[in-house]
Amino acid sequence: MRRISKAAENAAEEKGMVSKMKYVVVLGDGMADEPIAALGNKTPLAYAETPVMDKLSKMGEVGMVHTIPDGMKPGSDTANLSVMGYDPKKYYSGRSPLEALSIGVPMKDTDIAIRCNIVTISEDGVPFEEKTIIDHSASEISTEDCGILLDAVRSELENEVYKFYLGTSYRHCLIWDKGEVVELTPPHDVLTQVIGPHLPENAALREMMKKSYNILVNHPLNVERKKQGLNPANCCWFWGAGTKPMLSDFTQKTGKKGVMISAVDLLKGIAVGAGMGVIEVEGANGGLHTNYEGKEAAAVKALTKDGYDFAYIHVEAPDEMGHQGSVERKVQAIQYLDQRVIGPLVEELEAKKIDFRLLVLPDHPTPVRVRTHTSDNVPYLLYDSTKHEQHTWNYNETEGAASGNFVDKGHEILEKLFATDYIKIETL
Repeated sequence: MRRISKAAENAAEEKGMVSKMKYVVVLGDGMADEPIAALGNKTPLAYAETPVMDKLSKMGEVGMVHTIPDGMKPGSDTANLSVMGYDPKKYYSGRSPLEALSIGVPMKDTDIAIRCNIVTISEDGVPFEEKTIIDHSASEISTEDCGILLDAVRSELENEVYKFYLGTSYRHCLIWDKGEVVELTPPHDVLTQVIGPHLPENAALREMMKKSYNILVNHPLNVERKKQGLNPANCCWFWGAGTKPMLSDFTQKTGKKGVMISAVDLLKGIAVGAGMGVIEVEGANGGLHTNYEGKEAAAVKALTKDGYDFAYIHVEAPDEMGHQGSVERKVQAIQYLDQRVIGPLVEELEAKKIDFRLLVLPDHPTPVRVRTHTSDNVPYLLYDSTKHEQHTWNYNETEGAASGNFVDKGHEILEKLFATDYIKIETL
């Protein structure tokens, strides 16, 4: 295998003599964790039955990667920017602005975008500031139900300065005209805690959060949700403020035409900002029971029929289960990723005789013990369908660390995926 000039490549393609490598990232959001006593002191990734990932690891490479730059907060925003090859220290301007791109918010340069979760806080008789945050996702509320609640909030709180935009599930957006980037606390960082110390210092934002509770607490939809045993979506929670992002074009940066497959507005927003394609998969909802098969099928079609060189498959479920503090469900989410995404993906690409390189990793850990993100290194698996190695390791945190393979700068992991000659010369 060797490199050829672009002219030679074009000539070879016309004669049907060139096979182009395809590239895939499968990102299990928050999949990394800590050893858990209930799992025999194994992590969920090590405990889960993942025959496909373990098989691929033995024919490929495992290692660890540092996705969160030192000094930055651990989040899916900074971590996924890293995995996609963008140094967060250079490109990160806040989480919500990336999501705003995804849902088509027309941000001005002077706008501030703020994430608006609709969360569950306690409905006891104590003052608002003394209430406790119970659930950052309000039982993974549907977009349809949340849209009804957001309309109720919008009708009373929206004005020329503050505009609300519907996102996905519990994740929405507030645009603050001529606002400022203020320090705001992510709700999943303070689950079970009294909310007072974590409310915004900005008086207007704080008051809107308080008023949103009064608007939503007795909303008929929430009354019905409680009857069904679901957590009420009874308060807006603001966080993730930032300015309009400016990402460099992914294709110009990498030479690859890329597509994003995710249920999460953040990931779709990064893709929009980077000039990548975005595929909407019906039934993909960011939860444990998302449409895994639909995501896998969309990736195969994009790579084999739609002219894409690179597919980024993002699965939110392990992260959500970590936030919920559910060991059993996090293990299940990891097994679904192995059985329903990675296994069929590899099988179909191989059946179609497509040469491909596959990178599997989390963006960050979301340990069930703390129910939020940490900055610890995460394990990666790199597999090349054209080059089978022989190893004994499996894919998990312990064996990734023991391998000795380490990528210190997370934004360089994509270069590791692409670091191969992708033009195979059969005859010239």
